Amino acid sequence: MRKRQCCSVCMRDKINSKQKECNTLSAPLDPRVNDNPSTYIVQDRKNRKELARLNIQDRMVTAGMGGVLPEQPDPTVFRRVLDVGCATGGWIIEAAQTYPTISLVGIDISERMIKYARTQAQTHQACNRVEFHVMDVLRTLEFLASSFDLVNLRLGLSFLRTWDWPKLRSELLRVTRPDGIVRVTDSDVMPPSNSPALTRLFEMFQCALYRAGHFFTDESTGLTSHLARLLNQYECEQVQTKSYAMEYRAGTAEGEAYYEDSMLLFQTTRPFIQKWNCGSSDYETIYQQALKQMRQPDFHVTWNLLTAWGRKPGPKSQQFQR
Repeated sequence: MRKRQCCSVCMRDKINSKQKECNTLSAPLDPRVNDNPSTYIVQDRKNRKELARLNIQDRMVTAGMGGVLPEQPDPTVFRRVLDVGCATGGWIIEAAQTYPTISLVGIDISERMIKYARTQAQTHQACNRVEFHVMDVLRTLEFLASSFDLVNLRLGLSFLRTWDWPKLRSELLRVTRPDGIVRVTDSDVMPPSNSPALTRLFEMFQCALYRAGHFFTDESTGLTSHLARLLNQYECEQVQTKSYAMEYRAGTAEGEAYYEDSMLLFQTTRPFIQKWNCGSSDYETIYQQALKQMRQPDFHVTWNLLTAWGRKPGPKSQQFQR
């Protein structure tokens, strides 16, 4: 009798489990409910192609913007700088090489990225002024208040959702010293180009970013057009913006870097695009067409970025040492 009762219970549990599974599969996607453990657009944190792409992207962005802190009138006034979501550490290492009086800290949730960044710091002999830590920037930052003269966040669209911004902004300001700078740089998603296939890929990518909650509106400027407002809302003073239009053409070193970055981007983000039901059935065909069109001698594209920065309010008596 006990055996039959046990079998009945097991069978009932299996049926209930199947029903729950079916209900889950049929439920509409909600980015707040159906999150993967990582909010990053590439779910596989050990993806070697993504690490390679981030290295390429890092160099492209810094070179295209004209340096690590091109909009700051005198970066030498900063003594201690934090880079949030530092990835491979490229920005920090170049900042350390450019400004020998600044000490820098980079944080990222990926252990693989931090390990790689530390190796790069050793290679470039920057360990004496650079440190990297594994840290989840969506939680409370593990730093004392007023620890940094400047806090930098670049290309946060890759992991930040719209509802993550209030807490993150609060944390960025908390760890910034009075009269210190909070600096945010991000990208439009739809780069003007003469490649119809590349445009179609970016349309799918934009769709996924919006549905996943990374964009406030379903448009190319779904994040960049909100950066100044995001800083103003949290009492940053003297908020300013600077835009960058970085042009790439076939047959140049810069154009080759753009090709490699795009080639890897639409490989590594394909699962993300498909997860949010934004990928077309002929994705691979469009992808191959884009690669061919980017190889055409007349190919050209413009990548638009925007930097917004503001000053943390505070009495002049608490200004950081200059």
